[in-house]
Amino acid sequence: MNNGNHPPAIEVDGLTKKFGSFVAVNNISFTVPRGEIFGFLGPNGAGKTTTIRMLLGLLTPTSGSAKVVGLDVVKQSEALRKRIGYMSQKFSLYNDLRVEENLNFYGGVYGVRGQKLKERKKYILQMAGLTGRERELTKNLSGGWKQRLALGVAIIHQPEVLFLDEPTAGVDPISRRAFWELIYDLAEQGTTILVTTHYMDEAEHCQELVFIQRGHLVAQGSPEQVKIEQMHGDVIEIDCDDASRAVPLLRDLNLFEEVALYGALIHVVTNQAEAHMPLIRQTLADSGIAVTGVERIAPSLEDVFISSARQAEKVLGVR
Repeated sequence: MNNGNHPPAIEVDGLTKKFGSFVAVNNISFTVPRGEIFGFLGPNGAGKTTTIRMLLGLLTPTSGSAKVVGLDVVKQSEALRKRIGYMSQKFSLYNDLRVEENLNFYGGVYGVRGQKLKERKKYILQMAGLTGRERELTKNLSGGWKQRLALGVAIIHQPEVLFLDEPTAGVDPISRRAFWELIYDLAEQGTTILVTTHYMDEAEHCQELVFIQRGHLVAQGSPEQVKIEQMHGDVIEIDCDDASRAVPLLRDLNLFEEVALYGALIHVVTNQAEAHMPLIRQTLADSGIAVTGVERIAPSLEDVFISSARQAEKVLGVR
């Protein structure tokens, strides 16, 4: 993806942001090759949006440096804005404007005019499935349509790097899937995409990702790498007829790193899977809970995310 003499799409080196005595982002470093879908994951308040605002040139770092498409985010922020796109979870759309008027407005903001604007509008309307709805008021669109229009205005100037901050928050699962298909298409056309998300199924589709916790990077690599390197313990999956009653019973044993509900199933993290599986069966059976299955499974990204977060809390808590 990073080919020829092109620099990486994003280079972050020791980036730090303090607000008074509060350290929002603490000495983070990472590189994003061109044409990659890069996941930036972390709980609310971890420092994701603060980092993105620095990479967009909207917030000045306290220390460290960052380059996007080879441009310094502080010294060359004006030139940078013409070459990047940004979509926030609040969708930067004007609800009282029609679909086409939003595209015209943002085309003007980014200096896209005339024949070029005509071509871009046609492409975006087709991409978003909004052809024929150009005159519709934006406020009348459903969440999924608004989301695709918001993506359209973010890429109207064909940015080299696209920043998506929780872009699928609050939209239904079918719209989420359709949106990700658009993301893959853009990446295949050469756009680099940095996306923050709290949906772990989406994070699985990133080529590379980092976890940020309380301003620190706590894990980095491909989804598979992160699962291998960052999982602290084995995962046991339990299928039983009363998961909500089973969870506190298992927690009360005080033997496991983590006991959490995953839909109708329970995931237990332990360093002694073989020894603990019979104990789990016995504990639940003694309480009258019917157990269908107890098996050791490969960790999901969500298991790893929770495990990394807990580990980071232990380490960061004593600093």
